[in-house]
Amino acid sequence: MSLVIVGAGDQRRLDRAVAVFAAAGFQPTQKLAAWTEGDGVLPVRKGAVQLLRDADKRGIKYTLVHDGPDDGEPGGTYERAHHRVEGGQLEELARHLRSRERPLVTCLAFAYRNGPPADAALLVDTRFLDNPYWVPELRELDGRDQAVVDFLLKQEPAGRLLDDLERIVRDLLPLYHQRGRMYLTVAFGCTGGLHRSVAMAAEMARRLRSVDSIEVELVTRDLER
Repeated sequence: MSLVIVGAGDQRRLDRAVAVFAAAGFQPTQKLAAWTEGDGVLPVRKGAVQLLRDADKRGIKYTLVHDGPDDGEPGGTYERAHHRVEGGQLEELARHLRSRERPLVTCLAFAYRNGPPADAALLVDTRFLDNPYWVPELRELDGRDQAVVDFLLKQEPAGRLLDDLERIVRDLLPLYHQRGRMYLTVAFGCTGGLHRSVAMAAEMARRLRSVDSIEVELVTRDLER
């Protein structure tokens, strides 16, 4: 079970955040004492400092999310947040924070020109690799096409990176699990989010699917833009 405590810069943002988490399957609750089991979301604005102290004193494991700008409260939800987000990021975060039997590893491909993801445990810049975009017969393809995959994975630095990263992810997973965190995002970025990042994220996902104790998803954030 998972308790998410949500703070925000204003009431409108707070109401929206609770609605997003509720739509994802979290049960809204108004008091810390009222939450007993299952995935719950608890909104808080005034009195956040004392509520967080009470949760810590009772040994309650929770994830603290703050939506929007700084609330200006020392020790409040912005200052202590595990995740500082904007509204558009809430749906993905809610999906990740749901209780699950096995940890979820997301291999995410993105374009730097559209901005990096907000909540990646590991962020890898793949722009050091030769770019298929400058190869005429590969330009109109993307990282899902075998010709692009072959072009990239035959580059010796790509293999070294993937080997090292796979080892790091495998080592991190039990440590995250001990902390009650059931998801980990490994993000791969390139200029346009079409070639290098997609092929590398897909290859990492393929490798990690051999680990029976986890779930793996591939997300190509900017591929269809």
